[in-house]
This record gives sequence, structure tokens and C-alpha cells, in this order.
Amino acid sequence: MRAPSQHRRAADQGYAAAQNSLGIAYYYGNGVEKDLKEAFKWYQLAANQGDVMAKVNVGHALYNGRGGEKNTKK
Repeated sequence: MRAPSQHRRAADQGYAAAQNSLGIAYYYGNGVEKDLKEAFKWYQLAANQGDVMAKVNVGHALYNGRGGEKNTKK
């Protein structure tokens, strides 16, 4: 896995895959402090661009109430 700082630069430039990867880093606390809300934010940015894995991560986060309010219908 690349360093979160590399993901951050690419994510800030709008690259969906990097946004999802940065979300994963925040979700697990890899190279950054674990922050489920921050992870969810990055997942959603990537999902809004059509990144399939980010959509899966958003779904899991909503279903389990991790990073956002639990919502099993979305």
C-alpha cells in the first residue's frame, strides 16, 4: 500500500481510486489516525464519481453504521 500522503495528493486532485484508498487508510488507521467519519467522506467522494469499490465501501459503512448513521435501506 502506498503512503497515505501519496493518496492524499491524488485524492485532493479528484482521483476516485485514490479517494477510496485514502478512505481505506482512515478506516483501518493505516498511516493515519483511525477516523471512520473521514473514511466515509472519502468513500463517498469516490463513489460519487462511479468508483465501484467505493460504492461497496459506502454500502458497508451505511449498513454497519460506521462513519455515518446506520441505514440498511440505502
